[in-house]
Amino acid sequence: MTRTNRIQFSALMFLEFFVWGSWYTTIGIYMTRHGMADLTHWPYTVNPIAAIVAPFFVGLIADRYFATEKVLGVLHLLGALCMFLAPSAVHHPLLFILLLLAYNICYMPTMGLANTICFYKMPDQEKQFPAIRVFGTIGWIAAGLVISFILSRIAGEKAEATALPLYMTAGGGLLLGLYSFWLPHTPPPAADKKVSFYSIIGVDALRQLGSPSFYIFLASSFLICIPLAAYYNFTQIFLDNAHFTNIAATQTLGQASETLFMVLMPFFFARLGVKWMLATGMLAWVLRYALFAMGAPGIVDWMILTGIALHGVCYDFFFVTGQIYVDTKAGPHIRAQAQGLIVFATYGTGMLAGAQIAGSVYNRFLRNAPALGLTQWAHFWWIPAWFAAVVLICFVLLFHTKKT
Repeated sequence: MTRTNRIQFSALMFLEFFVWGSWYTTIGIYMTRHGMADLTHWPYTVNPIAAIVAPFFVGLIADRYFATEKVLGVLHLLGALCMFLAPSAVHHPLLFILLLLAYNICYMPTMGLANTICFYKMPDQEKQFPAIRVFGTIGWIAAGLVISFILSRIAGEKAEATALPLYMTAGGGLLLGLYSFWLPHTPPPAADKKVSFYSIIGVDALRQLGSPSFYIFLASSFLICIPLAAYYNFTQIFLDNAHFTNIAATQTLGQASETLFMVLMPFFFARLGVKWMLATGMLAWVLRYALFAMGAPGIVDWMILTGIALHGVCYDFFFVTGQIYVDTKAGPHIRAQAQGLIVFATYGTGMLAGAQIAGSVYNRFLRNAPALGLTQWAHFWWIPAWFAAVVLICFVLLFHTKKT
């Protein structure tokens, strides 16, 4: 991989996650301020729906017929148009949500396509890709800082409550769409291969990887995404009710922590092994929600901020470790299918179930949260805390593997 390629791919990852971070941590506040407080779980429902659709699009169309960089560019341009139109539909909730669905259907396939473009030019993916991927985390952090410290000054109020983050998403998507056409040519990787429905959703990989412990891992991955959906969906609204000002910037503490623990992962991995790395990640979810619950009534800042900062352990120790575990279990011929299976189970079906469950719980306890007070938030956060604790206990008791 040349120095030019390294710069190109770093910029690609930065923009890819800058675009996602521009709306994902603010949309709930925007909807709440525009009469859609009981619908804030829907953006986090259409996103996993798109994640489920993405493998079919990539596997059946993009990977077989078109150059990857061109598909990436067209999808980002279409997505930019959808997001640009979304604020004009704010008083028509169904149309607003449908535009978000259309946007996510355009965006979610691009994550895999961006990786494909990078991998095509990398002779040593395991060593070279992490240094490129970290720019994605930096892009997400940059989006939050721009929203809180630049857009809020332009708006004269919390930018999270305005349409500016959505327009920033559209502008970033437009820039990334145009930039994609200047990326290195990447021919369709499966142009001469037969691709089946079962290989795309990972059924073939499941048949070969199937073991009691792998099934426990897969089930735990699915279940832990239910409380994960509550974090992504409602932390921003919680911070708003708790009178935090720079909400988007505050949430970037999680990404900063993610970067730190990504560096420390080899140290912990050598000492804990797969099982206890995964268990530590799930324990961090329990602690995070417990801190939110205990810190809510009195707005104890250090508890809330510590809960956000635990994101590095939550994400890296469970999801990144899970990807490594699957990679070691799978042979080269089913590696991509196996990773696709985990994405399908977590960011697809897991987050879809989680968004609907979390939305129902929120509407039950917190629809009138500003009037009822932050005590209601404590009741809300204890639910995912106990749910994650049950998943953790079951995992520790049932999952068995050699220390890796």
